[in-house]
This record gives sequence, C-alpha cells and structure tokens, in this order.
Amino acid sequence: MARTKEFDPDAALQSALDLFWRRGYEATSVSDLVEHLGIGRASIYATFGSKHDLYLKALDRYAESRDLMLLAELSRPGPALPAVRAVVRRFAAEAGAPQERLNGCFVTNTAAELASHDAAAARRVEAGWDRLETLLHSALVRAQGQGELAPDRDPRALSRMLLVLLQGVRIVGKACGDPARVRDAAEQALTLLE
Repeated sequence: MARTKEFDPDAALQSALDLFWRRGYEATSVSDLVEHLGIGRASIYATFGSKHDLYLKALDRYAESRDLMLLAELSRPGPALPAVRAVVRRFAAEAGAPQERLNGCFVTNTAAELASHDAAAARRVEAGWDRLETLLHSALVRAQGQGELAPDRDPRALSRMLLVLLQGVRIVGKACGDPARVRDAAEQALTLLE
C-alpha cells in the first residue's frame, strides 16, 4: 500500500522557492532544504526530483505568479501608458525596498548565477524575459494605437529597452543602498515614452 504524503507539496514548493530566492542555488544544500521544508530528503526527491529539478520548479512558480501580476497590470482597459509607467516605477520602488534589496528578482538572480552554464535555467530566464518584453510591447502598441505614444516611437525597441532597464534595476537595487539611483534611472527612462 502506498504511503500518503505527510506534507503539502504546494507549501513545500513555496518554502523551497523562498529559500532558493534568498540564498541562491549554489548556497542552498539539500540539507538546507530538508531543514527549511521540514521534510525528509527521500520525500524531497520522491516529490520534486533532484535539487536542480526543485529549483526549476520554484523558478517556474515565481515566473508564473510574476507574469500573472504583470498581465493584470498591463492589460487593464483604458489608457495603457500609465500602466507601463506604473510597472516601471513599481520595479524601481521594490528594488529599493529592504526585503527586495536582499532577495532581488528570482529570474534575474538565476540569470546571474546559473544561465551561463545551465541550459535549463537559461531557457527559463529567456522565456521569462520574452514574456515580460511581450507584455510591455503589447501595452506600448495599445498606447500607440490610442494616441498616448507618438507614432514615430518603436514599441518593440522601447519594450526591449524597458526589459533591460527593469533587469538592471533589479541588479543595481540588490547591490546598492541608495534607492534614488534606481528611481532616477527609471524616471529618466520614462521620458522616452513621452
């Protein structure tokens, strides 16, 4: 007879996400996961696979929740440009917030730590960036169609610039103690949308 799980896999995945996000992949051992999740090594392997598999599942969960939030923010009916500005300002504000400074962005952290030598992680990072760029591009196209963005502006190039800015904001925000640095950069970038 198969044993029933004595833990909630969904809660364990969220707990693993929190630990990986805070410490990174390399600095988190399986022993750390066992202690943090409060479940045995065999249960981790049986439920999630290897440490690497668990990390990728945690990254997928993070990206999914982030993407849903961004989709909601950038696809609201009405003017689109204020929504784009709000997203950029939110990223800058979060980058300067104490807890966000400690953790940064899980996707950005993965890009810095693993993407250069881990193909599965690199694919997820690239997919996350593609989704963010697509959401920004769609909002900018809509803004242009509604007359909010000048017709001579290139929504694709602007969405790529904002993607790079937002990822840079996450990195600089994590390492810098001066929130004005990222806030000023974000505001300067937003002038390109006028």
